[in-house]
Amino acid sequence: MLNVMLTGVGGQGTVLAAKVLAQAAQEKGWHVRTAETIGMAQRGGSVVSHVRMGNGGEEVYSPLIAKGSADVIIAFEPAEGARVLPYLSSTGALVTATTAIQPVTAALSTDPYRGARVIEQLVGVFDSTPDRLIVVPDTALLKRAGSRKVLNTVLLASAIATGRLPLTVEDLREAVRVCVKPQFVDMNLKAIDSVVL
Repeated sequence: MLNVMLTGVGGQGTVLAAKVLAQAAQEKGWHVRTAETIGMAQRGGSVVSHVRMGNGGEEVYSPLIAKGSADVIIAFEPAEGARVLPYLSSTGALVTATTAIQPVTAALSTDPYRGARVIEQLVGVFDSTPDRLIVVPDTALLKRAGSRKVLNTVLLASAIATGRLPLTVEDLREAVRVCVKPQFVDMNLKAIDSVVL
């Protein structure tokens, strides 16, 4: 059983990334369940998607990931990754983007919100097991891909490239072709190439 949690803020493509991941798993013949905890997730609100895959041939009965059992957390925003850290298993990995999105509450605060500070804190959390923290240089990769809109695909490709997701790049490409609107497929395939080439 593989438990993957994707987290970010509304508008980043978290839900689409979960659909792509589920599609890739289904194409391998795995049983998959997904769920989203969206709430007030209009642009800027917190979004969490759960993807549970029976990659060992087992059936998945519940879509929600319990605390302490996520094998991989993919964070589209560093503070959102820190927020769901209690869900990570003791051997799981956090794959996180570095670019911060300032929440409304931080805009009203006198103490500015900085993504770099959150990344530093995460590095401290994983100090004794640094291989469990994968920091994705999203700004450079998205510049290479040509659009900020493909952050979701860049993060999925990064998780696959590090070996934390038991899927291939070709599995991801095929799932993108199925799940993404036709006019955005090439842009997303280019995003995969920006990570793996």
